[in-house]
Amino acid sequence: MAENILCLNAGSSSIKFALFALAANDRLDLLGRGEVEGIGTAPRFLAADGSGHAQRVREWPEGGGRGHEDFLAEIIGWIERSGGAGRIAAAGHRVVHGGAAFRAPVVVDGGVLAALERLVPLAPLHQPHNLAAIRALADLRPDLPQVACFDTAFHHSLLPAAARFALPREWEAEGIRRYGFHGLSYEYIASALPRVAPAIALGRVIVAHLGNGASLCAMRGGESVDTTMGLTALDGVPMGTRCGALDPGVILYLLQQRGLDAAAVEDLLYRHSGLLGVSGVSSDMRALLASPDPRAAEAVDLFVFRILREIGALAAVLGGLDGLVFTAGIGEHAVPVRARICAGAAWLGVALDPAANAAGGPCITRPESRVSAWVVPTDEDRMIAQHVRRLICNPAAAKR
Repeated sequence: MAENILCLNAGSSSIKFALFALAANDRLDLLGRGEVEGIGTAPRFLAADGSGHAQRVREWPEGGGRGHEDFLAEIIGWIERSGGAGRIAAAGHRVVHGGAAFRAPVVVDGGVLAALERLVPLAPLHQPHNLAAIRALADLRPDLPQVACFDTAFHHSLLPAAARFALPREWEAEGIRRYGFHGLSYEYIASALPRVAPAIALGRVIVAHLGNGASLCAMRGGESVDTTMGLTALDGVPMGTRCGALDPGVILYLLQQRGLDAAAVEDLLYRHSGLLGVSGVSSDMRALLASPDPRAAEAVDLFVFRILREIGALAAVLGGLDGLVFTAGIGEHAVPVRARICAGAAWLGVALDPAANAAGGPCITRPESRVSAWVVPTDEDRMIAQHVRRLICNPAAAKR
């Protein structure tokens, strides 16, 4: 019987999944993707096969009383009923924070789970749900090997100065440092560039992962040397509902002068800021670009401005720039946003080809451009599957 790898990305209101078959020649064939969305309200189960043919599997209009374990059971049951899918040999999870200890994906056991639980305060929006899915799957399939794949692991190659806050040393010793996130996405882009854009793959590259969560990463030789997120996924550029980099004095003001407690500040910075907070319209870039409300335009202006400021800083860290890569939802699909960023980066040598940009690339700059710009779709699920295959399905390779 064929063996498959299940990849899971669990959030507060959704569980996304992908299923890959272990094929000949160490190949991973996508069998399907899907998600249960709207958990806690009116959940619905959407899925598509490996060719992208979509279907609505099931809806639960009432939504109440169901948790991650119930919906994971629905996902696994649907996979097993779909016919010819084969046996699930292992599962891999996106886990946002691995802290200082976890520098690479790891097979989950009780000790690992306890260590990851201690990192919840550093990623309160994501980590609890990532871990809830691991526990729920362990209850459903206690013999199924599970692998935690960390968004922070790719950034353990950060320059020492890039990883450090200007705080007393004792706080750094306790783990208060810059970690960086979206590492699975950046790792995938680094692995894809030798095929898509070999001329820049080992050069000085800035990758812009622009989605509801957004960050940028400076790579040299395919490794992360600096990134815009820090201790938590709040830092860096403004995001859908997250503030991005903020003067720490703002938080002191909210606490001391406005009387907000820590929970209220957390809620404000994670859930009511960013594009949503500035626009008052939406956290969705598509809605902002289509809106006639001037506040929507101001939110887009701020998003582009802060990205350009970070590109300048990261180019300085790299000592120049060979390539700029756009990925994730906004990066892959928002043509006007890419055009504005490339126009603002013209001083670095980016010469946009508007027709290529409108077509989605992959290369969106003119042949004479000193710095080439690219659109490269990310695939975090495939990156997770590769790690699971190495650790579980091909352990001899993992030891080499």
